Formats: sequence, structure tokens, C-alpha cells
Amino acid sequence: MDLSAGDCDRGRGVVLNSRVRIEVPAGSGFGRTHLPYGVFRPMGEQPRVGVRLGDSVIDLAVALDDPMFAQPSLNAFMTQGPQCWREVRERVTVAADAELPAAAVHPIHAVSLDLPIEIGDYVDFYASLDHATALGRMLRPNGDALLPNWRHLPVGYHGRSGTVVVSGTEIARPSGQRKTDSDTPDFGPSRRLDIEAELGFVVGAGSPLGTPLGTGDFDAHVFGVALVDDWSARDIQAWEGQPLGPFLGKSFATSLSAWVTPLDALAKARIPLPPQDPEPLPYLRDTDPWGLDIELTVAWNGQVVSTPPYRRMYWSPAQMLAHMTVNGASTRTGDLFASGTVSGPERAERGSLMEITWAGTDPVTVNGVQRTFLQDGDEVVITASAPALDGTRLTLGEVRGTVKPA
Repeated sequence: MDLSAGDCDRGRGVVLNSRVRIEVPAGSGFGRTHLPYGVFRPMGEQPRVGVRLGDSVIDLAVALDDPMFAQPSLNAFMTQGPQCWREVRERVTVAADAELPAAAVHPIHAVSLDLPIEIGDYVDFYASLDHATALGRMLRPNGDALLPNWRHLPVGYHGRSGTVVVSGTEIARPSGQRKTDSDTPDFGPSRRLDIEAELGFVVGAGSPLGTPLGTGDFDAHVFGVALVDDWSARDIQAWEGQPLGPFLGKSFATSLSAWVTPLDALAKARIPLPPQDPEPLPYLRDTDPWGLDIELTVAWNGQVVSTPPYRRMYWSPAQMLAHMTVNGASTRTGDLFASGTVSGPERAERGSLMEITWAGTDPVTVNGVQRTFLQDGDEVVITASAPALDGTRLTLGEVRGTVKPA
């Protein structure tokens, strides 16, 4: 794959025909050092690639005079590779500081947002020590919280890419076989519908079959990050998950933010991982610090119930990518892999209702009502922020979903 400027080197002079300057509100998490990418639809028009700046969307096909961005996904752009990603980011930064053609600027409230990527494969990991420990204590109260393999590799499973939906999509309550107090299940809508607050990583430049990627290859292949809500039917999952793990209890829906934050925008958020003991095998040893100081917030019907800290994650996304390909598995443009539930050690830092309510035994008060799992009509909104390059904080695109009846 040619990662040269080639397809990125078109129409550089168009931004000179300027008429509009975008003003960024004070305190906006979408300032000039952020510039996340998404796919939007102006009213009555076809979807196209844009960048968010403040409360506006910049149409890149118009602003950069480049048909590569007149596409219904980011894939055509992402496949060009990291040199192109950086060149385009530089050009967009210049454009954001200048005046733009009026046709290139759309108020955020006047457009609809689509799924930003055409997703190939979807993998979900289990990378939080706090989350894995909490679930282990619930599931194995008289045994070890962690299984023997957990500290040696980032545990994960392959999900269903066809049911990844953009933020704002309603989530139908799934039905299935539900675990009961006996060895015989019943069937019906899930009674223990849950969320998982996660961070997703979008593969931009793929890798061929038979070519493992190392931890040092991460930023040459991963384009950016986006928030994920991995909806989970805990009663369906509890019955079906032995011995092969998640299946129908997870595959009905996964929500993805409409905005993908490029890795370069998170340079100030990069931190070392917490200590790993024992030391990972050589192929999993990080060559660069890919811990991320990102603070998530989970709001249930408008009330904040948790602030999970991503900085505590045990396994880095670079280690996840290395493990995902160590057997020679290929990656493709648009592949998505997610961190698994982001959690901390305290109740107010847990990223799932399963943990917050300790499997439903310790209800949480939401708007004055004792609650355990999600009811029809409930809305969950996950947001996040991170240190920005200009010393402020950037805001990742939210992921929002409302539960509708089965």
C-alpha cells in the first residue's frame, strides 16, 4: 500500500476562496487541536466526510476540494495510511484557522450523523483489571477472581460487526434463553439489560494475512478512537456463556460514537500503563506508552452514575492489536476493536450496571428511584474528555442510546 501523499495532494488552493470563519465557543471540547472526523448528511443531500469544529461541521470535500471525502464512510481516506492522515490533519488545521467557503460549513444541529466507518471485523477485549476482578468476585465468590490466563494476555472475543450502530440509534430489548434458578432456561425479553462503557480503536491501514503486528506498529495502523457502548443482556449471557463466552447476549447491538478522534489529537493524553505483573511475553511488551488519561462519564436518564477512569486499564490498545494479530490474523480498514468495560476500584468508577449494582443486589438511586438494570424508555449517555494539545480538554463524541421494547 502506498502511504505517500499521492491521493492527499489535491485542491490545496480552494480554501483561499473564503467567506466564513468558524467561531469556537469558550470551553468547547471540539477546538482546533481536536478536529474529530465523522460522516454527516446535510438536509436532502448524500452523506459525506466532515470534521467537527466547535458547533459546526466542515465539509472536507468542499473545503479541501477533494472527492475522496464525498464518501459515505471514512474508509477511503483511512486506507491511505498515516502519512496521508497527518497531511490532511495539517490542511484541516490551516483551514480551521482561516475563512472557509460558506458551502463547506454546516451547523451541527442542521445535519444528521451516520456511522463514521464501514466496519469489517469487531473484537471486544476485557482489559480492565478492576472490571475483571469485580466480575470474577461475583461469578466465583469462593474462587480466584482472575482466571490464570488473565495477566498473561489481553482476553477478547469476536463480536458481530453488522449490529454496530451509530450513537442515537434506539436499542431494542433482546429476547433469548434466560438463566433461571434451575437447570432449565425460560425464553423472553432480557430482564437484566446492561451497558458497558468502553473505548473503541479504529483500524485505518490494514495488514495482510500471515503478518503479525507488534506493539510498535500501533500508530501506523490505528487511525483513531471513539466511544463504545457494548449493550449486554446479562441473563442471556449467563446461560449461554458456558463454555465459549459471549454470543447472543452481546451481538444484538453495540453503539459507536459518530465522531472518531485521531490519535494525534490525544498526544497529551498518553501516559505509561500501570505496572504489569508478571512481565508480558516479548511480543506484548509495549515499545511506547499507550496508556491514555481519558475520563469517561456514564449518565442514566440524565443522572451521572459513574466516572470510569481509562488511565487504570491494565492492557494497552497496542498490546491488544499485537495479540489480535500474533497468530497471523489480518486486519482491514474499518476494523474496530474495543477495550472492554472501563472501570475503577470504587463504585462510582464502575463502567457497567452489573458492577455498580453488584449483579442487582445493591440498587442505585436514579432520579429518586431504586434501580438495578435498564427498563424500556431508559436512556444512557456515555461521554469522555482528555487533555488537549492546547492545555484545555477535548471532548470525545458521545455515545447515546434509548431502550425500546422487545
